[in-house]
Amino acid sequence: MTVDATPHTFRTRDGKSVEVTSAGTHGKAARKRSKRAIFLTWLRKIHLYVGLWGAVLGLLFGATGLILNHRAILKIPVEKTVVTSVQLTLPHSFANPEAMSSWLQQELHFTPVAPAIIKSQPAKAVVWATREVTQPERWTIALNRPGGGISAEYFVGNHYVKLDQIDATPIGALTRLHMSVGVSAFWVLLSDTIAGSLILLSLTGLLLWTQLHTIRTVAVLTSVGALFTALWFMWSI
Repeated sequence: MTVDATPHTFRTRDGKSVEVTSAGTHGKAARKRSKRAIFLTWLRKIHLYVGLWGAVLGLLFGATGLILNHRAILKIPVEKTVVTSVQLTLPHSFANPEAMSSWLQQELHFTPVAPAIIKSQPAKAVVWATREVTQPERWTIALNRPGGGISAEYFVGNHYVKLDQIDATPIGALTRLHMSVGVSAFWVLLSDTIAGSLILLSLTGLLLWTQLHTIRTVAVLTSVGALFTALWFMWSI
């Protein structure tokens, strides 16, 4: 196939002569289309493989999300957690909540997957039954793993500590995984990759829909901007 490379002369409004070669114009247009086609091909591949990566765990997060959103309507007969409480006598006083946390893990033979959550609330005056009383320093310790956890509450000076043991049912364990409760740093990072893949899927999906056409791109940008503006306005109210 031969392309006519004969220059054509055109005159502008001010009378100047301009020579244009049809082959050069066609070549530039072809290169333009080629770059866009390559970019869209890469977008399709990214969209495909990111979707493949998030398919299995995305199904897990979607199923547990539905359970959480409609837990009252579905009325699932299985409890998510079973809580039992007990008062445990202490062998001696502890200098700080970290020492008590280590003792509890050894005494109860419970090894948490996630780091222990330890909080200390200083002594303060509180109003109770129209009287002002002083509440001693309060320690709370949370030991968690996906299958359950132990929550401890201790007031400095007491000879016992209150323990709540949380045993998760299968649905409860899935729910705790969904909310990243009692999981390791690896699971948190894995969950972050799923969240990132959903964001990437949304962006690549929008770009694939626009096909990089100006009107569609402007429409998408305007719609997304309006959505974020509305969310920001509702959040600021």
